[in-house]
Amino acid sequence: MVSKVSRSEVRKNKHWRMRRHIVGTAERPRLAVFRSNNHMYAQIIDDSKGTTLVSASTNEKDVKAELEKTNNVAAASYLGTVLGKRAVEKGITEVVFDRGGFIYQGKVKALADAAREAGLQF
Repeated sequence: MVSKVSRSEVRKNKHWRMRRHIVGTAERPRLAVFRSNNHMYAQIIDDSKGTTLVSASTNEKDVKAELEKTNNVAAASYLGTVLGKRAVEKGITEVVFDRGGFIYQGKVKALADAAREAGLQF
């Protein structure tokens, strides 16, 4: 019998392989993305200190109020804009993108493009 590994396990393994190479520093923190079936979460992390500098999610009250649905490409794009504006306000302009083991298409790509338009460089 063939045993298949679940998609979530495959994603976690990809993420750990990527994390061996992607490290956020004080000069260039890490933009980490996570998406569930209902929401998206993004945060900018300084791995040398282990602190979150900026975060945003579709689960927040003010972000959710602007959205019709929280799990589509439009919501991801809006979340990227919100995160980019918050980061620029804190003086963060350069980040390393950590897609969290997800494929760079759809929601993840929309979030990244919107964050770039809002002023982040990666």
